Amino acid sequence: MKKPCSGVVILALRSLFILSLILYCSTNVLGLPQFRAMFVFGDSIVDDGNNNYLNSFAKSNYMPYGIDFYQGPSGRFSNGRTIIDLLGELLGLPYLPAYADPLTVGTNILKGVNYASAAAGILDETGQYLGDRFSLSQQVINFESTLNDQLRNQMGERELSQYLAKSIVVMVLGSNDYINNYLLPSMYLTSSTYNPKDYADLLITRYTAQILASHISICALHNLGLRKFLLAGVGPLGCIPNQLATGLAPPGKCVSYVNDIVGMFNVRLRSLVDQLNANHPGAIFVYGNTYGAFADILNNPTTYGFNVTDRGCCGLGRNQGEITCLPLSIPCPNRNQYVFWDAFHPTQAVNAIIAQRAYTGSPSYCHPINVKQMAQI
Repeated sequence: MKKPCSGVVILALRSLFILSLILYCSTNVLGLPQFRAMFVFGDSIVDDGNNNYLNSFAKSNYMPYGIDFYQGPSGRFSNGRTIIDLLGELLGLPYLPAYADPLTVGTNILKGVNYASAAAGILDETGQYLGDRFSLSQQVINFESTLNDQLRNQMGERELSQYLAKSIVVMVLGSNDYINNYLLPSMYLTSSTYNPKDYADLLITRYTAQILASHISICALHNLGLRKFLLAGVGPLGCIPNQLATGLAPPGKCVSYVNDIVGMFNVRLRSLVDQLNANHPGAIFVYGNTYGAFADILNNPTTYGFNVTDRGCCGLGRNQGEITCLPLSIPCPNRNQYVFWDAFHPTQAVNAIIAQRAYTGSPSYCHPINVKQMAQI
């Protein structure tokens, strides 16, 4: 006997299966948040649109930036997602609103805010020739403004204290203090005032002041209640297209001097993490070895599917590193095979590897623990 409803039942079951599959996949892409919120301080590597609202030459809110991002050009200095976007996905957090965006108010800040600003550095004067930017000290002031003007109005002091303690701070700074300061002797006096070791010491002193209150900084992140920090080191700047374009490196090599002086900063940053952990047992500080993770990609590119390591996918001049992506320029079509997107920034493909290293990396990449382990504390 024919059952006229059997087709309907099969269709319903098929629809239920598809719905279940979608829900399963969605849960795994953006599961339960592993931190209450994420607050980001940094430069163009992690800027997600703050400079769109500043009078600055350091902007990327035009094509071909964002060519592989679902929103298109958003102010991200990448062809697609940034390290922060990808790390947030691993942590079950949404893409963070930019602090300077007028729409960044109310409940949409409860999962965190991004304060990063292209051209910004640890030193206030870094990147000043490019126009307005939020230096690290200003980013900390901006966070305090979010805290006092919005977060305190949305929760009581006890809840706020717990919320901050269970949030993660990601700090990605230092690159511009070299690229847009120390390595520009025609514009800055720092290289004639400080030798590389003393300059690295200066940067660490100023960096520490924004984490812990000192005579230099009235407000500081730890003192405002934050307790979990990921401090990312500086990558091998001597290998980026901008530095290769100087012609100071032998063919097929990086500019060793630049990598050497960046290494001095990284050694001190890792030591700072050990010092902070020893002196502040109620907090956890992690050093992200960006240099090591990036160097591994450059030394073993084919292992990760990369074919081009010495020039940008987008840009002009030697190594496509003298000028960044011009508006409406045509980038390379095989972007996943390029390590560098433009003169300074990695592609989304590289960002995904760095984010994964931060999340589940071994102690050689995340010291003393990784971000996933931090979330469980």
